[in-house]
Formats: sequence, C-alpha cells, structure tokens
Amino acid sequence: MKLSIVLFRRNRLPNGHLFRGKDRLVQKVEPKHLRQMREDFAVEEQNMLYLRHPYLTQAESFGHAKALGKQELKLEKMVNRQRRIFKQDVTLYERLQHLRVKESWD
Repeated sequence: MKLSIVLFRRNRLPNGHLFRGKDRLVQKVEPKHLRQMREDFAVEEQNMLYLRHPYLTQAESFGHAKALGKQELKLEKMVNRQRRIFKQDVTLYERLQHLRVKESWD
C-alpha cells in the first residue's frame, strides 16, 4: 500500500514543496478570483476616498477629545481601578468604634 501511494504521488504532485520552487503547483485563475480582486480594489478605493475627504477639518478635530472629556474619563477609570485593587484606609478609631458602647464618664 505504501509503495502504491509513492508511485501515485509521483505522477500527480510536484517534487518538493507544493507551492514553492521550480516544480511548484500553480493554481489556475478562475472568475471568482477576478471577482474577489475587483471587490478588494473597490473597498480599497472607497477607503482612500474617505481618507482624502475627511469628515472634520484639522481645525475642527483639534480639540474634540478634550471636548468629549476623554482624558477625565480615563483618569477616573484609572482611579477606580486602583480603588478596587487597594483597600481603603482604616484608622484605629474606626477599628475600635465597637468598643464605644456608652461613655458614662463624659
């Protein structure tokens, strides 16, 4: 069985790597490949159109992040993360608060 596999491979497949080298297997160009290439070019052209004609000018887009408050949101998010990781400060007075039931000497 192994010998027949080797003999059948010799007639059908190239020597060495299938898609590299001088004996490579070259795929035929089909209409679906051409159609896919045209679609890719159309998408690329649409992207280039958006890049050539931006929605905002440079003067309009200069301070938009500041106007949205992104920096403050980022800072608040970082502070909240640190609060979640580290416990809050507890004083000795707060720890011993349960001992102050009544103060009759006052």
